[in-house]
Amino acid sequence: MFQVNDMIVYGTHGVCKVQEIVSRDFGKEMKDYYLLKPVYDSGATIFVPVDNEKLQAKMRRVLSEEEVRRMIHGMPDEQLIWIENDNARKEAYKQIMDKGDRAQLIQLVKTLYFHSKKQKEKGKRLHVSDEVFLREAEKILYEEIALVLHMDKEEVRPYIIKELAEEKD
Repeated sequence: MFQVNDMIVYGTHGVCKVQEIVSRDFGKEMKDYYLLKPVYDSGATIFVPVDNEKLQAKMRRVLSEEEVRRMIHGMPDEQLIWIENDNARKEAYKQIMDKGDRAQLIQLVKTLYFHSKKQKEKGKRLHVSDEVFLREAEKILYEEIALVLHMDKEEVRPYIIKELAEEKD
């Protein structure tokens, strides 16, 4: 169970603050809901039923600073997960996004980043759906890293590149 003021990652919505727990009637009956406010989208409000285990499974606590640093330094070890068949790839990547597992999100970002570089060398671009998956996965990961390490989202990618380059030296 989450508490008011907890910082969480909620599905593809990214980092959210549990603003309050409210009772609402959205048509059927009065229920308790987590009222979530996305940190990087102040205009949005999300209601998650307190008794809905499936939706609650998409609510994950924000990592600690130490966990974020370990995650970043583990990035080079993550395997690529490229799938040639477009439909199979879309389905697999959709499942990764739905699950929200950080290690798999890192694999997804890393895979699509390297595939994008290969495509550019050939004068081509990423498939539109791959671009969407890359942006969404980066959003989820970078928002959490930015929050935990007290930086702007735009600073996250250069920070990761710098950290990994220093590790090689």
